[in-house]
Amino acid sequence: MNLSLRLRATVGLFVWAVGLGGLGSTGDQAAAQELPNVIIIYADDLGYGDLSCYNPDAAYQTPRIDQLAQQGVRFTDAHSPSTICSPSRYGLFSGQQIYRSTGRGGGAFEGPGGPSYLKPGTLTIAQMLKTKGYRTGVFGKWHVGLTWYDENNQRLGNGFKNSLLIDYEKSTPLIDGPNARGFDESFVTPNCPNTDPLYVYIENGMVLEPASMRHKRDTLPNPGGKWRWDNDEGWMSPGYDFMNADLLFYDKTEAFITEHRKQTPDQPFFAVLSTQIAHAPVLPAEQFNGATEAGPRGDFVWELDVLVGRVMDLVQRLDIDDNTLILFNSDNGAETVHVDWMRRDHNHDASGGWRGMKRDGWEGGHRVPFIARWPGRIPPGRVSRQMTNTTDIFATLASIVGYTLADEDATDSFDMLPVLLGTQDESQSIRPHLLTQSFRGEFQLRQGDWKYLDHTGSGGNNYDSPNMRPYALPETAPDASGQLYNLKTDPGETTNLFFSEQAKRVEMQQLLERLKTSGRSAPKNRQPIGINNL
Repeated sequence: MNLSLRLRATVGLFVWAVGLGGLGSTGDQAAAQELPNVIIIYADDLGYGDLSCYNPDAAYQTPRIDQLAQQGVRFTDAHSPSTICSPSRYGLFSGQQIYRSTGRGGGAFEGPGGPSYLKPGTLTIAQMLKTKGYRTGVFGKWHVGLTWYDENNQRLGNGFKNSLLIDYEKSTPLIDGPNARGFDESFVTPNCPNTDPLYVYIENGMVLEPASMRHKRDTLPNPGGKWRWDNDEGWMSPGYDFMNADLLFYDKTEAFITEHRKQTPDQPFFAVLSTQIAHAPVLPAEQFNGATEAGPRGDFVWELDVLVGRVMDLVQRLDIDDNTLILFNSDNGAETVHVDWMRRDHNHDASGGWRGMKRDGWEGGHRVPFIARWPGRIPPGRVSRQMTNTTDIFATLASIVGYTLADEDATDSFDMLPVLLGTQDESQSIRPHLLTQSFRGEFQLRQGDWKYLDHTGSGGNNYDSPNMRPYALPETAPDASGQLYNLKTDPGETTNLFFSEQAKRVEMQQLLERLKTSGRSAPKNRQPIGINNL
């Protein structure tokens, strides 16, 4: 990076820090010393059945993630906000469904796509934690949109050709990157690290090396032949490393945590390790090739398992294990061809027995792994059937740190702290309902065992295509405009009760309209529990 860019980065970060009020008062710092460190490990396209602690018939083992579950709580009814990545990441960072930002659905960004779904004035989870004295960092896949300008100060949009039109002097420091949304430290890629150009690294709002080289997919190693699918050709920066992306993201996370503990050991930290495993293309680092007998994708998930183990070992080595909450989650279900190929080649069901996969409104598209571990606070070895959404992480962390959420903040976020602590009666659901959105932005609504899909078909994938046709099910209510299932008696979503349970269907349709028009699905006047009351 040249001197001019370095100076602009320093000035930009200083102005941003002042705008947020720095790290708070001395009193805030003193209180912050009692608060736990928080690490979120956010997996990509990892299905419900992709971990051995969720799937006893998995074609490989995930011992370190299983250990994480054994030492904490594993949720079996956890859901991503959306069935694709960018809207789900918005849900993680904002505590809200994507239609709060866009008015309906939200796609995934490519090229210099933006602006950010995280609009100015939307409280982010990092900004919330900063008010309580946390130092915050995010490392890996960002993918919620960024604003890029050309030489005429015109904002650029999606499109691989637009990558060459970026004026980096005018575009950086990024006005809506992680450091403008509450993160003190960041090392990210704008889109899917190995799938969607623009292929560049962004550190603290600055592009380390502009995209000036044309990437060709045939330059990559090709383990297993077909597994290189979905590596788009486009523009990349010199030295961009496709094969070791997640190793790099872990190294940046470790450096952030280690340096923070060295410099300010009495200040809590919040770190997000946003991996690209197990998104297509399947490109495990060289040292993991052949690690399992389940082909390249099995090796890829094994790499993720190793990285989770390294996080666990790191907090143990730094002697902060007992005061660190680790959350493990995925942004949606497994990719279509991955589900197909793993079933055919390795008798492995990445959807874990649920109908559907990535992009679908059926359970396989949004029912995902969710594990929480906090030694001494979360009783170990528990399995919870509580219905929860990734959006709930926001209110749960606010409850821990004693932050009172305003009604306009995190409007789809419920406090799941009593479930984590094991004080909630499992027969009593904290959530009276739960919203998800499929690829096209259409809604799915849960209420207890009942599930209403406000659309026909999958909401995402075309089950008339050759590779999907084997997984198509007969339509039991072909004239219906939506779908109604009872997951207790029909977990496979095979029998549409749209007409036969008309009263329940109308009730859920009316509830969905109220939730959409009220501007929130979470309760008002949420009060945090606070760590001193745990």
